[in-house]
Amino acid sequence: MPDPLIEARQVEKFYDQPSDNRIQVIAPLDLAIYSGEILTLLGPSGSGKSTLLRILTGLSPASSGQVLWHGSPVNGPCENVSIVFQSFALFPWLTVIENVEAPLKARGISPGGRFARSLRVLDAVGLDGFENAYPKELSGGMKQRVGFARALVVEPEVLFMDEPFSSLDVLTAENLRSELLELWEDKKMPTRAVFIVTHNIEEAVLLGDRIVVLGKNPGRIRTDFRVDLPRPRDRKHPRFTRIVDYIYQVLTQPDTDHVLPATGPASGSPQPASGSPQSDRRPKYPMLPHARTGGIAGFLEILADHNGREDVYRLADLLSFEIDDLLPIVEGAALLGFVKLTEGDAEITPAGLEFTHADILRQKELFRNAALEHVALLKQIKSALESKSDHTLSDEFFHDILDEHFSEEETVRQLETAINWGRYAELFDHDSERKRFFLPEETPGDPPNVEVGTET
Repeated sequence: MPDPLIEARQVEKFYDQPSDNRIQVIAPLDLAIYSGEILTLLGPSGSGKSTLLRILTGLSPASSGQVLWHGSPVNGPCENVSIVFQSFALFPWLTVIENVEAPLKARGISPGGRFARSLRVLDAVGLDGFENAYPKELSGGMKQRVGFARALVVEPEVLFMDEPFSSLDVLTAENLRSELLELWEDKKMPTRAVFIVTHNIEEAVLLGDRIVVLGKNPGRIRTDFRVDLPRPRDRKHPRFTRIVDYIYQVLTQPDTDHVLPATGPASGSPQPASGSPQSDRRPKYPMLPHARTGGIAGFLEILADHNGREDVYRLADLLSFEIDDLLPIVEGAALLGFVKLTEGDAEITPAGLEFTHADILRQKELFRNAALEHVALLKQIKSALESKSDHTLSDEFFHDILDEHFSEEETVRQLETAINWGRYAELFDHDSERKRFFLPEETPGDPPNVEVGTET
């Protein structure tokens, strides 16, 4: 095995809290990037994909562990890497060629030298003739080509890409993927390795020589394997489909180890989070999927129409959904016991089937029963409210409990999801102006058991 270009050794990211607890974003993990490979990194929202990218490039320090560049410790931004971002990040007041020249100018390259290099790269990415255009005159795909050119003009040893195609329409994204592979295969890219963060499973299999999948809460490596398919890759090839299904299983069944059919991961088995007992700890408060009740109800109806069982990957494709859009809905339905996930398929349960055939009031009752049985956070909110004489509690009470286990942003999202589910199930209600939870028969701020507007 050759020496890695970049290596993470027991890298961990966490945020200390005022108490002795800490919010762990990435569990200790080992990861290496080798010359001659495109490595694609997949994971659900909140798994720390972009955080890991920033750590590997030296833009963000690890809380513990070490990042090595050619065996030497990284103590700041790596000089010989470039990053292509999702949001184009162009300077609107500069022309195309001036945008591409910008990093060369920052490095002190002479005007003639940077102009010649920029022209060569623009020609390579198909933007010859647009040198003097401004970003506002370009389509989304052309803007991202400028982003590619600006990243490549410094001739990076490793090119990092953070969901570079996610903001583009389907056809434009497909075009750019093909062009990226053409540049790579024809060795027109002055780079030795490419690291791509994506949430699109097919994209990962189309592009990657090696695929790493992260789990979440905290982020940890669930599997790391090489793709045993020659290029160009056919989406309809049985092996391609099996790899996609395997990744869906890893993403949708986070508590189960899976083995890639026939060849398996590079290490011979799925790679768990590396090394530390901390990486296997389960959170005290399982994370609520960020799915609204209407989305869960609609998903169950669609699944029932598909004879009660469908491949999650195929269903996402039929609905023209990205996996990050569909997975929280699937996870929400599974958490409530309305769906069972097996072998990458979603299968509706008898409870889920009853829900789809019930009227509105019965659906609310079934959802309420399922929430109280399976969702600890909703049950705890309801119990806490029932324990108060006036049946109300401020947001801060629940916020303070959750922020010991989640980041500030995730705490807010957890409470938003809990409010949506709790209101639908009529377990409790929420006053956004007063920032208080209360039971449906009570109004926050009023005396207990007294109707609003009556005299006592």
